[in-house]
Amino acid sequence: MSSVQTPSRPVHRDPGQWATVPDCKKVLVVIHTLVYGMRIKDLLVLFRADLRVSVVFTVAPHAFNDGTERVLADLGGTVLPWERAVATEFDLILTAGSQGMEQLHGPLVRLPHGAGHIKMSRRGDAPEGSIGGLGRGYLTWDGKVVPRAFAVAHREDLDTLTRSCPEALPITEVVGDASYDRLAAGLPHRAAYRRALGLAEDEQFVLVCSTWGLGSAFHRLDSLLPRLLTELPENCRAALLVHPNVWSGHGGWQVRSWLADGAGGRLPLLAPDSDWRPLLIAADYILGDHGSVTLYGTMTGAPILISQYPFRTVNPHSPGAQLARTAPSLSPTRPLAEQLAYAAERYRPEEYAAIAARISSEPGAFNPNMRRLLYRILELGEPAHRPETEPLEPPKRLDGKEA
Repeated sequence: MSSVQTPSRPVHRDPGQWATVPDCKKVLVVIHTLVYGMRIKDLLVLFRADLRVSVVFTVAPHAFNDGTERVLADLGGTVLPWERAVATEFDLILTAGSQGMEQLHGPLVRLPHGAGHIKMSRRGDAPEGSIGGLGRGYLTWDGKVVPRAFAVAHREDLDTLTRSCPEALPITEVVGDASYDRLAAGLPHRAAYRRALGLAEDEQFVLVCSTWGLGSAFHRLDSLLPRLLTELPENCRAALLVHPNVWSGHGGWQVRSWLADGAGGRLPLLAPDSDWRPLLIAADYILGDHGSVTLYGTMTGAPILISQYPFRTVNPHSPGAQLARTAPSLSPTRPLAEQLAYAAERYRPEEYAAIAARISSEPGAFNPNMRRLLYRILELGEPAHRPETEPLEPPKRLDGKEA
């Protein structure tokens, strides 16, 4: 968490004197990174058409801030400067990150920003051996738990908290996972997503996924990229999905420059703000690493081939580690097409379904559970209708042409 101190000026309540609808509950949505913003974006539907609730946004300090502007521009929301946000009192604060949360004023709800709590804490973020997002370094400040509520996806997270931060257990609620539910709802529309991508019925689609950091597939892309361009069968198309933190950390020009030989050809490079979920559903094969996207791939029925996996920096008890022990590992010496065929031959749906079940223990229930939690903190009655799971937007064509 950030060590920046709270400004000394007094905290104030926005009187809303210029607002047409002034008597609203004030909600602050905190976005640290593009990934965190896309995660929080799934929650905004829960406040739709409720004139009792007014939502504003702020960008919190973070090393990977680049890209957050695109999320907010797409939303068209009111964005408060961070200095103003930390000097204002709110009725509810939503965040998927921990940096700076101790500076904010109001009941804060913290969510995970990925699936399965796969990664161990980075050095300096928390004590050695802590699991990313579930240790004291992410939930406390000066020995006190900061969030009013910590919304987790699976009951397994409670067991981890019992060991890593037991003082957070009383404020932790198991609500499920929004991306899990939206993927599940999108699975019947696979054919439509494939048509939107411009895939022919007889074409095979390989989605290549990379998280960020030294243990990622991107870190070894110099050896993988040539194989993707030369070893795939003629009826096989591929696309590369790179974690937004890579784009933010190195810059868009640099990422595109590194991948210039593949981008726009047989290996289109997807924009960092692309919704990866329809592409995951459309894939015939997934070539991934220890990122959340690869783990979500266990829901789709596509054979998975693990290209890179840093076991020493991964939570060994996570569903991601279970996936790495189950899925075949990419060999540097055998033809890629042969290995994809082997992954399909060895694919056992029940093994992957068991891994997918560890992403959420509340399948289909994220929106009802989360809305109940948020409106309880707002001290408002919930709107008199069931919150539906939003359908996924069709993806853009892989070749960049208009649909």
